[in-house]
Amino acid sequence: MADDWRNGGFGLYVHWPFCEAKCPYCDFNSHVSKTIDQKQWLDAYLSELRRSALETPDRVLNTIFFGGGTPSLMDPDTVAAVIDEARALWRPANDMEITLEANPGSVEAGRFAAYRDAGVNRISMGIQALNDEDLRRLGRIHTVAEARSAFNIARNCFERVSFDLIYARQHQTLEAWRAELTEALTMAVDHLSLYQLTIEDGTAFGDRYAVGKLRGLPEDDSAADMYLATQEICEAHGLPSYEVSNHARPGSESQHNLIYWRYGDYVGIGPGAHGRITLNGQKLATETYLSPNAWLTAVGKGTGEKERVALSTQDQAVEYLMMGLRITEGLDIDRFNALTDQPLQQKKLSDLMEIGMLEQKNGRLIATKNGRAVLNAVIRELLG
Repeated sequence: MADDWRNGGFGLYVHWPFCEAKCPYCDFNSHVSKTIDQKQWLDAYLSELRRSALETPDRVLNTIFFGGGTPSLMDPDTVAAVIDEARALWRPANDMEITLEANPGSVEAGRFAAYRDAGVNRISMGIQALNDEDLRRLGRIHTVAEARSAFNIARNCFERVSFDLIYARQHQTLEAWRAELTEALTMAVDHLSLYQLTIEDGTAFGDRYAVGKLRGLPEDDSAADMYLATQEICEAHGLPSYEVSNHARPGSESQHNLIYWRYGDYVGIGPGAHGRITLNGQKLATETYLSPNAWLTAVGKGTGEKERVALSTQDQAVEYLMMGLRITEGLDIDRFNALTDQPLQQKKLSDLMEIGMLEQKNGRLIATKNGRAVLNAVIRELLG
């Protein structure tokens, strides 16, 4: 139990909470600010890195992920200093993956070479749509032409470049999505993240939806058809699904996100960052303050963490199940059973396998293509 996290690896997540504008669909912890003291933020990040490393010494650091917000608004020197400190505090893996999320604005694209020189070796770009009208609806402040230009700059700077698209958008048809995805695949290098638009409470889209002003959203059946078409088209182009919303050429999967899905350990620093760390055999869920100012103040007093919760072995088993079934490799049944004294009910497993939602192969429990399409329902049935 003490070493269970080793099955998933060890990573670092750094949250940059600022954006140029808040997108109406976004429920991430992001804020718009006219002035940002980069030196103050760097000092806080370095303080949190040192605090975290004291608790997790002698670990091999497999990945670093700069998420947000819009991390491509960070000064390259800030990014470089965080990477250098992390490399000094932990033992870096020989093939450490260092990802930075970016928006395709001209300011960010102009920094790509500097991020590469800072140590970043993978870019994940939030393009979201290849249609200017839909970009405007989504609140994006770039055009398709700007996105293509930024993507080409990234591709010339980095061997590994991913980008995101959102489907099941307002007034989008299946035919239009098939054409857009096929176009996107002519750009794709090695990885695509393809997310169905979800309407989240507390967002501008959520408020509009609640009062009936968000029109033209596809019906559930149409959105499901888009999901299935996505799997078929990407697989035909050599980027099969390796997770519900992620596609990659074999060997180009996001190693950082695999740490989450394989239920490894990861340190989360920055406003609103979550973490999972194992200390003295106990897995802990960590959470930081959401407000940038509150987080900075807390770091100044010694820690940016708001709370940490000891997870029971049953909690860990449930989290591993929920994460592990998202990926095509599935979860290790022996590992799951070692976490809990409540094995999955054989009758439920048999029923779900009989209707083609799950399969067992080489000691692993795997959600089939049909099962991943309705994964939340499959998990509810397994845990109910």
